[in-house]
Amino acid sequence: MNRKPAEPNLLAREKSPYLLQHAFNPVDWHPWGPEAFRKSRERNIPIFLSVGYATCHWCHVMERESFENEETARLLNDNFIPVKVDREELPDLDRLYMTYVQASTGRGGWPMSVWLTPDLKPFYGGSYFPPEDRYGMPGFRTVLSSIAQLWKTDPARIRDASRIFFEQLQPPSPIEKNGIPEKGEAQEACFMWLESLFDPIWGGFGSAPKFPRPVLLTFLFSHSFHTGNPKAASMALLTLKKMADGGIHDHVRSMGKGGGGFARYSTDLRWHLPHFEKMLYDNAQLAMSYLEAYQISGDRFFSSVAEDIFNYVLHDMQSPEGGFYSAEDADSFPDGEAPEKREGAFYVWSWKEVMSLPADPEKLELFARTYGMKPEGNVPVDPHGEFGGKNVLMEQSAPEEHEKNTATVLDEVRALLYEKRLHRPRPLLDDKIITSWNGLMISALAKGYRVLGHEEYLMAARNAADFILRHLYEENGNRLLRRYRDGDAAFAGKGEDYAFLTRGLLDLYQACFDDRYLDVADRLCSKCNNLFYDHAGGGYFSTAMDDDSVPVRLKEEYDGAEPAATSVCILNLLDLAVMTGNEEYFGMAEACFRSFGTMLSLSSHALPLMLAALNNARKGGILAILAGRRESPEMQKLLKMLNAPYMPGLAIMHASAGSLNGVEIPEAIDPDAATPVVFLCIGHSCRLPATTPEALDELLKEAIR
Repeated sequence: MNRKPAEPNLLAREKSPYLLQHAFNPVDWHPWGPEAFRKSRERNIPIFLSVGYATCHWCHVMERESFENEETARLLNDNFIPVKVDREELPDLDRLYMTYVQASTGRGGWPMSVWLTPDLKPFYGGSYFPPEDRYGMPGFRTVLSSIAQLWKTDPARIRDASRIFFEQLQPPSPIEKNGIPEKGEAQEACFMWLESLFDPIWGGFGSAPKFPRPVLLTFLFSHSFHTGNPKAASMALLTLKKMADGGIHDHVRSMGKGGGGFARYSTDLRWHLPHFEKMLYDNAQLAMSYLEAYQISGDRFFSSVAEDIFNYVLHDMQSPEGGFYSAEDADSFPDGEAPEKREGAFYVWSWKEVMSLPADPEKLELFARTYGMKPEGNVPVDPHGEFGGKNVLMEQSAPEEHEKNTATVLDEVRALLYEKRLHRPRPLLDDKIITSWNGLMISALAKGYRVLGHEEYLMAARNAADFILRHLYEENGNRLLRRYRDGDAAFAGKGEDYAFLTRGLLDLYQACFDDRYLDVADRLCSKCNNLFYDHAGGGYFSTAMDDDSVPVRLKEEYDGAEPAATSVCILNLLDLAVMTGNEEYFGMAEACFRSFGTMLSLSSHALPLMLAALNNARKGGILAILAGRRESPEMQKLLKMLNAPYMPGLAIMHASAGSLNGVEIPEAIDPDAATPVVFLCIGHSCRLPATTPEALDELLKEAIR
């Protein structure tokens, strides 16, 4: 089917910004679903599946080069059923076919291009394809023509090849007894692996490109806490320090207005030249890491970076209704009449632009020196010629000690740059609201309030949670939807949606002690167990048992840019077991560890967050039950004592939660006690109550030991 260029295709009916970007391509795109499958079967032609997301740079490039090309569109429309998927709406589908692409090509990434038989089995795939043969890469039109010809002449050969992948996805074997590695064994192996890759100069692990991967930092802090190994913590602290100094961190901000935050990853070892897109899930997890770094070190540098991230998210990424948007693009139009977008155009600066700001020249020179600016530009390698003469701000030299009020001067110039940048064309905002990513941000803000005491963080966390529970939560069946945009909530919630939102609600409850959040968290955990838990093999699938949108259900076996659902579910199970007294949750957590026992033994670095959860499980859990008026000055002092230190595995609740179904609070504890008191239980043993910060401090020291 060939349409007139101005006609929209079926994607025009969708809500995803990524799909809508392709709604006027000459390609006859279909969304993933029964209509596309039916047409493929009726015409007996393969499906071409293209997966990406709205802020993906190379997705934009492939669209411009291939999907907007009339000749390429004819090849696609005549020989295939073209299907577009936003990976952020259907992450389990993306994961399934990405597994195929990685297995068959040795690498993966987006845009993802996969060819499927009419029964949805993959037989060829890759990532970005240039429009024509180039640098040893087959051109997209070459691939399309070759596959179309082979399908016409020898379809049996393709069908035979397509069966292999699904056949290899065997169901997990039953739980092996004694499958959990010996105490500390997997954790030490993970630490040694990270130590071997650690960059002692610039922080981070391995060579360029460098990704933040906050779950590694979570593990290192946990490992240091449980073993007393100071190097584990120092590796994480140096990494966070160098990232904050680097160009991956947006140094142009105005506190209380916006700007700041972190880009997706660095293209170089020094964290200098980033891939400029900003993702909600990265910033949420990094905020947690910087807060933990502050708890461990006491260094205000780390808490100030967390505040910077929250400033960005609250002013640039939160919808008026309370939910948080997904991402900002790397590409935007440069100043002037530019014919097309360029990566980083919104963020880079010429020497002239900075030196012409309305400020004292000495202040501008101090700023330029501090952030490594050069008249000729400071980007050392520019393979695509996009940053010629431009500077990516990176804190490369500390100002001289004798210069007074340095911080004030830098803030003044930053604010001027921020105001100037407001006049530039802004990158695309992907304004989808994703349940799982909002869960991560709710957790971060709740911790931010507990550690730093800023009321606006608690208010923002509550607003986001209430938005999700209002628009993406079906209270009658305790079911979640995944995506909200433009008044439309859609797509059955995935394992990570249940896991991350449950985690967010648990963290939010511990910040404000609103029993409603604990109640919904417990309900969601129970529903997650019903829909996603593998009762035969342990662990959690990404897709619900009654969701037929994906041909095969998989378990995520990697704590990557986002943690695996099973890792977060284990943390939820452990906390809820302690908080509610539900011993069955301990058993389910242990079954998860056993399910992944072989991977924890052989490739422990793949699941660093699960290793941190295993540390918590072996510690036995620490529960602090509060009683008394929450707003009283005495209670606030006790809470500050509980929230200030880094103490993984600590769960805090108020005795009033005993009114909830399934929550067991000893009858002797009076929720309305006249004198605020903390009852601390370590493992399965409770200590005498503490009514003063000094007494509580002694109990916490015992818990740490």
